[in-house]
Amino acid sequence: MPKPVVAIVGRPNVGKSTLFNRLAGERIAIVEDKPGITRDRIYSNSEWLNRSFHIIDTGGIEVGSDDEILLRIREQAELAMQEANVIIFLVDGEAGLTSTDQEVAEILFKSRKPVVLAVNKLDNPERLNNRFDFYELGLGDPVAISAGHGIGIGDLLEEVVKHFPPEEEEEYSPETVKFALIGRPNVGKSSLVNAILGEERVLVSEVAGTTRDAIDTPFQREGQDFVIIDTAGMRKRGKVYETTEKYSVLRALRAIERSDVAVLVINGEEGIIEQDKRIAGYALEEGKAMLIVVNKWDLVEKDDKTAHRFEQQIRKEFPFMAWAPVLFVSAQTKQRVPRIIELVLKVAENHAMRISTSTVNSVIEDAVMMTPPPTDKGRKLRINYATQVAVKPPSFAIFVNDPELMHFSYERFLENRIRDAFGFEGTPIRLFIRKKSQ
Repeated sequence: MPKPVVAIVGRPNVGKSTLFNRLAGERIAIVEDKPGITRDRIYSNSEWLNRSFHIIDTGGIEVGSDDEILLRIREQAELAMQEANVIIFLVDGEAGLTSTDQEVAEILFKSRKPVVLAVNKLDNPERLNNRFDFYELGLGDPVAISAGHGIGIGDLLEEVVKHFPPEEEEEYSPETVKFALIGRPNVGKSSLVNAILGEERVLVSEVAGTTRDAIDTPFQREGQDFVIIDTAGMRKRGKVYETTEKYSVLRALRAIERSDVAVLVINGEEGIIEQDKRIAGYALEEGKAMLIVVNKWDLVEKDDKTAHRFEQQIRKEFPFMAWAPVLFVSAQTKQRVPRIIELVLKVAENHAMRISTSTVNSVIEDAVMMTPPPTDKGRKLRINYATQVAVKPPSFAIFVNDPELMHFSYERFLENRIRDAFGFEGTPIRLFIRKKSQ
């Protein structure tokens, strides 16, 4: 099921980006002591009490302002509120209650979403009583925090998690293969959906970004159940000016979460750009099986080596996905489109593949005999045993005498030997190096 979404909302300069960075555990948002400096909603992930969730940082809401930037920031915040399961309304405990806070509270009432009121900048005990002024907003008990110093964050998250929807059971059977078409706008994802299904099921337009929401399309092929999750194209942050396009990025990320296989669609006419790698990174972080589909191949001028050169370029630009199969197709002419389903099914099976412990250990033992582990300052790495601990993606624990002796190059060598033995085409695999006592 998709992760819940938490939006941080409030007027400018109350510390939203600082709180976002605190929850995300890294400095993602631009933090600067100027109102309105956060121009874009920014997305990240967090976790509390074993519940993972998305967080959205918004620009400050400036009510009643004719300033175009502030109006657009307000639009973004309102769109974030539409998508959020829970809203953190952040106010400034140092500055006190303002008329803008009251107007923002009225907007939040209209959203009909759960709101947790957080009073920021209360690191000084003398200011703690300032939080009582905010009862006037009618949003329940204010939670005193200091985003900059990490004070009260646990109390805030406990309140937030209370409002999360219950974890639902999977809506499709375990045997159903779910795959998401991901990629930037106008690479032909919706056209590919129609070509795969053989009918006009998804709106197709020459205007980039027509598909606003993720659309589930269940279908069956040779007795196997599939679901295509068609996503809105993801555009590079900073290059997007239409708020609904920005809104679609989170929808695409949530579609990736719900899928077993991510099909990265690249425009064969335009070639590979940096944003293609960024989008692939989203799916890789989620551990999804992947294949790369180069669409609009019918429009490319080519000779007998064009496909080979293009694939070499893909391997150069995506070195972290050397295991992902590449397919050249045309949604327009249906060229090689049936192969997409064949590859989706193959990589999904590899993604869920489980290997017995004895077989894994046999492969690791052979690898160690062929290439013994290197020594470090006279100390030698000893590999005791290995076992598969998870699927989707396949994950292996390798137990050793001292994990610090495992050099990344030897770890990569072991991964390659596992791939050589079992294939695992189209899926990442993860290795966890553990001390034997663990």
